[in-house]
Amino acid sequence: MYFILILIILLGGLLGYVRLAPHNVMRWHHAAAGAPLGETQLEGGFIWREDVGAAGPARLAQLDRIIRDTQGTQVLAGSVADGQVTYISRTRWIGFPDYTTVTLDDGILEVFGRLRFGRSDFGVNAKRIKGWLAQL
Repeated sequence: MYFILILIILLGGLLGYVRLAPHNVMRWHHAAAGAPLGETQLEGGFIWREDVGAAGPARLAQLDRIIRDTQGTQVLAGSVADGQVTYISRTRWIGFPDYTTVTLDDGILEVFGRLRFGRSDFGVNAKRIKGWLAQL
């Protein structure tokens, strides 16, 4: 009986940490380093890069509106005016956070999504990012 009680307390503590752990802006608010144009699948995330040229600021603003309208997603840092915004998207039930940084630099629009906890996101970041891009 005590074992089950201890297990429930530990599980509750773990779930509480996942929901309440502080966010280190310096760790998550950055573009991907050296990714090629197109799609790049990572073990714990996904990168999409496209040369949008002069249409970049308008595409960034449109993508920002789409992302902000996504349930469970909020801004962590940055702004469209800065050319870089990092968002936190949480899973519906447990609240696992995924970080997505959208950057516009020299006509290249980059969307870089990655998980915080674990090793694999089971394709969740790729699916989320492709869904946002499909709405553009």
